[in-house]
Amino acid sequence: MEIALKEAEAAFLEGEIPVGAVVVIENTIIAKAYNQTERLTDVSAHAEMMAITAATGFLGAKYLTQARLYVTLEPCIMCAGALAWAQLGTLIYGATDERRGFARLKENILHPKTKIITNILKEDCEAILKKFFKELR
Repeated sequence: MEIALKEAEAAFLEGEIPVGAVVVIENTIIAKAYNQTERLTDVSAHAEMMAITAATGFLGAKYLTQARLYVTLEPCIMCAGALAWAQLGTLIYGATDERRGFARLKENILHPKTKIITNILKEDCEAILKKFFKELR
């Protein structure tokens, strides 16, 4: 999660909403990404989406069943849908997103075998988001 936070810091420095993501298989990082919606003028360029694309490209396969995704903010519904299609093994996130996070849905939209771990370095993940939005206002 600390590496995902460094990715979030890179997003922060570029004026992007500071969310970072890291994909790991067998303790090896295979992809890192951060939000790039402003840079790419693409509403789908969330950290998770960028990390999925990089990881599947690295593997040459579309499924991430053995992978762990560390992300600083709970994925939105769009990202959770992509993670379901990728059949992600484990999702680990820091801060919750009560307004846009997938967990607000009454049913789990992730793949049924995906393990979910929450609140990892939650305070640090929340702090960078709060700082970003405070400076934005």
